[in-house]
Amino acid sequence: MRQVLILGADGFIGRHLAFGLRAKGWSVIAQARNPVRLEAMGLRTLRADLTDPAAQSPAFWAPHLPEGAALINAAGLLTGTEAAFRAVHHDAPAAALQALHGPAVLISAVGTGADTPFAHWRRQTEALFADHCILRPGLVLADTSYGGSSLLRALAAMPLRLPVVGDGQQPFNPIHAADLAEVVAECLENPAAGTWEIGGPEVLTQADLSRAYRAWLGLAPVPLLPLAVGTARVLGRIGDVLRLGPVSATSVAQLEAGVLTDPAPLLARISSRPRTISAVLAERPAGTQDLWQARLYLLKPLIRLTLAALWLVSGLIGLASAAETFAPGLPLPESLAILLARGFGLADLALALALLRNWRPRPVALAQIALVLAYTGGLTLLAPGLWLDPYGGLLKNLPTLALMLVHHALVEER
Repeated sequence: MRQVLILGADGFIGRHLAFGLRAKGWSVIAQARNPVRLEAMGLRTLRADLTDPAAQSPAFWAPHLPEGAALINAAGLLTGTEAAFRAVHHDAPAAALQALHGPAVLISAVGTGADTPFAHWRRQTEALFADHCILRPGLVLADTSYGGSSLLRALAAMPLRLPVVGDGQQPFNPIHAADLAEVVAECLENPAAGTWEIGGPEVLTQADLSRAYRAWLGLAPVPLLPLAVGTARVLGRIGDVLRLGPVSATSVAQLEAGVLTDPAPLLARISSRPRTISAVLAERPAGTQDLWQARLYLLKPLIRLTLAALWLVSGLIGLASAAETFAPGLPLPESLAILLARGFGLADLALALALLRNWRPRPVALAQIALVLAYTGGLTLLAPGLWLDPYGGLLKNLPTLALMLVHHALVEER
């Protein structure tokens, strides 16, 4: 059985490549920093952090790249430190290439000439793979979604108006991730060294692509809402500061320019023929879960920021409150009440900062649930009458906990 090692197999594209190649009979080794989910999906995995110095040695990769095995590099960072970019985009893949005795494919991207850290380091990776096949896909869509494709669905599901950047006439020729996997498999079987763009055969404007997704979700047509490019750029910069994922300066720039590839040179050498996105959407009906995801996607950062505001105000009040304000009617000494107010105030501010920076989302989500449960349990023991407070008192903690559970359920990015 043919063997292939996929770097970055837990990414949106990497997962589809792993499943697509496995379905075509390849023995897949899926590398990921945390491969637990890939293991649960039945894949053979390799736990490796590409920023770990151990992963930057050919000896680390050699046991997983026997003679004739293939390598696919689908790993990449959009943001990070200079050291992390160097490790992921250069040092680790360079070590894997030194251990390789077979074909290799690099999943790169269009627009690598841009003046961004990602583009700079992706050019470094392309230089490493110069003697192998380098694929530059355009916009990659799939039955699932992640990042930019999730944002596209979210905008398509907006009520009343359909937002587009500028006039919405920017061109895209998306390719389905399953079709990209077919192309990659053929490039491994019949290596074609060089740099090749790949996309679908159908060119759609940003507006038409959004309309197509809205119709697929089963939603009635609505008028376009053109966003001035300047306004969209400001929103992108705000997204960068607040770490709102695909709402970023990079995604706005992509929507502003469009993503159009020229697949003809590669298609002249291979037999794979990607489908049109219109055909892909017509093949599978949208489910309720697709509509839920589209509608929840932009609510997810709103929930996070709302909870951050809650903890911020609560923390400031805790640090500024007098004993009688913090604990009216509670059987606590004044000194202990002040100590608790200041301590909980600092804890609240720490949660607010973590939420604003979107730092360690899952542990932070669990920490805020635990803290509210602690507040609720402690006050119930000390003053059970607060449950009957006409202004809500402890009763307000129940919807707050429900919102925090929703936030916890949404922290996964892929």
